[in-house]
Amino acid sequence: MSKFRIQPHGRLQEWVAEEKGYFRDEGLDYQFVEAYYGQTQGYGSHIGASVAPEVRNGAFESYADGRACEISTACHWAVNMASSAQHGRMWGHAYSLAPSGIYVAPQSPIKKPSDLAGLEVGVSYHSGSHFSTIQGLESFLKRDEIKLKFIGQLMDRVAALLDRRIEAANAFSAPTYLLEQHGFRRIVDTTFVEGFLFPDDADTEDVERYFRALQRAQRDIDLQPERYKHYFLKEIPERYHEMIDLASFGPGERMVFEDYTREMYESTHRWMESWNLFADGQLGNADYEVAVFI
Repeated sequence: MSKFRIQPHGRLQEWVAEEKGYFRDEGLDYQFVEAYYGQTQGYGSHIGASVAPEVRNGAFESYADGRACEISTACHWAVNMASSAQHGRMWGHAYSLAPSGIYVAPQSPIKKPSDLAGLEVGVSYHSGSHFSTIQGLESFLKRDEIKLKFIGQLMDRVAALLDRRIEAANAFSAPTYLLEQHGFRRIVDTTFVEGFLFPDDADTEDVERYFRALQRAQRDIDLQPERYKHYFLKEIPERYHEMIDLASFGPGERMVFEDYTREMYESTHRWMESWNLFADGQLGNADYEVAVFI
């Protein structure tokens, strides 16, 4: 039988479960594969460029192309649409919450959400930053005042902010602590839900073993997060390590062992359709019972 391949997501839980032997305790024959989370495909791969290049490829597209793993994570919007388009099934008995926000440089004249009207905010296409930025700003701005610039993945946006190549960008999870340590200011909080997707041929008993191990790891992190923060360095590029003070990092993404309900699934899907965020060929229409493992 092949190994259960786990794609980490820049959080602590998988690494704590491995350290403590929780996956082994569950009888899970597993391996970690390269994380989608820490890759760069835009500005972060072109440090020194005068502008951040546009990248219209994100988490949803990675699911449509097929991720080589048995379990992975992305924002619940991308996972919702991917599962509804039957690119895999969404796990219905857990999700996570990622700290996130729209950041600007210390010296920026931008002080409040309304100052972002008409200003391009750096995000990743069809990924958490894309959706959460719109959701975060729609309470403050008119639809035609919300402007986005698709400049690649998370570390592309962090690099563009640090190099002052973009005025505002969305960042989430551990890199938010890096930005804040260097004086970047959060203008809008865009905290969002993360979902989990597994392929149709994955063994659901193995998926259950994976989540039981993460639940034990979450308890450890809740009690003593400082013991495990060094694992953040595994998924933040090495060139930033000397800039980081791990002692003042928060715990990052937190697992929630509650159901991703029908109402969550359907209301999220309706919201994406209301914004016309996907082309007709990408839209999924699978019912909750088909798209979500419950």
